[in-house]
Amino acid sequence: MKKKNIAIIGSTGSIGTQALEVIETFPEYFAVTVLTIGKNADLLLAQALKFHPQVVVVADLIAYEKVKSGLQSTAIKVLYGEEALEEVVNREDVDVVLTAVVGSAGLKPTVAAIKAGKDIALANKETLVVAGELITELVGKYQVKLLPVDSEHSAIFQCLAGEEQNPLEKIILTASGGPFRGKTIGDLATVTKREALKHPNWEMGAKITIDSASLMNKGLEVIEAKWLFNLEPDQIEVIVHPQSIIHSLVQFQDGSLKAQMGLPDMKLPIQYALTYPARFQNDFPRFNFMDYPQLTFEKPDMQTFRNLGFAFEALKQGGNAACVLNAANEIVVEAFLKDEISFLGMSDIIEETMCQVSFQSGLGLEDYLYYDAESRRMARSLTQGIHKK
Repeated sequence: MKKKNIAIIGSTGSIGTQALEVIETFPEYFAVTVLTIGKNADLLLAQALKFHPQVVVVADLIAYEKVKSGLQSTAIKVLYGEEALEEVVNREDVDVVLTAVVGSAGLKPTVAAIKAGKDIALANKETLVVAGELITELVGKYQVKLLPVDSEHSAIFQCLAGEEQNPLEKIILTASGGPFRGKTIGDLATVTKREALKHPNWEMGAKITIDSASLMNKGLEVIEAKWLFNLEPDQIEVIVHPQSIIHSLVQFQDGSLKAQMGLPDMKLPIQYALTYPARFQNDFPRFNFMDYPQLTFEKPDMQTFRNLGFAFEALKQGGNAACVLNAANEIVVEAFLKDEISFLGMSDIIEETMCQVSFQSGLGLEDYLYYDAESRRMARSLTQGIHKK
């Protein structure tokens, strides 16, 4: 495989740090050209001194000054701000852009990278949730690869390899159920952020972990899957699989099912996205059936965990509905982590925001950004109203 130069958007998060571990394992095949962060200056400095990128971009001004000072004796260029983030993905020495930042902040740099003809390794599901129609149009127009990094979508992607001529009947996304699987609405009324952050299988950042606890993460993955694999809403099914060994399945029109299995480890889908279509040997822990003599499955409880139902509703509505859903969710998760609202209160505000923000279809990038901002304002106002009470 030809050596690839990688730009990592969000290098200090869970996906970004694990991606660097993968890259470090294969120095003959990968080089780090660009690293970008929000605020974690100390970790970025350590990464930059280890991997020697050509340029780093920092979104936060205080962090930027610290990074600039820390790298002044090196040849690494240090840039600041959103415009710089969109500019660096245009560099000629970038082959693949790994979008690993959390939230809708990944949308604009991903659009810029696609327009620059770069292949995208997508770990930022919100990009497709917010503007899936736009992104898929751009991917087709600029003829780039959109390679999924989420374990569930990577599983579907792997199951479809070599099956291009065989129509899908449906896909089945698996969900662990999170830390509150089996809980009732009464149980969830008093849960704390400490409890919500204890995911049983995966180690992830705080925002994604809370989304997993509320099943919003699975809802966002449902919407992402629609755009990645050109599916109708009724072709997407969710099943709770507490062991997180089967990462997802596809069912073809003859009824055959294919599944991708393995231990819960994000480095595997990260590696596959970077090495695709090749598979590189590694020393990751291997799955042993004897360690998991029982694999179990349950129907998701969408009466208790309403966010998953909201996601299916947004998918069916189309237009800006998923954009509104995502923006409201980002606001309420932040509020929950600050102890400003309850766990169940997050769903209440998301639902109200989806009702209050007007529906619109046929959107361009600026329209999506407008409704993202408008939905955040609405959700923040509703959150502050609850907090004052």
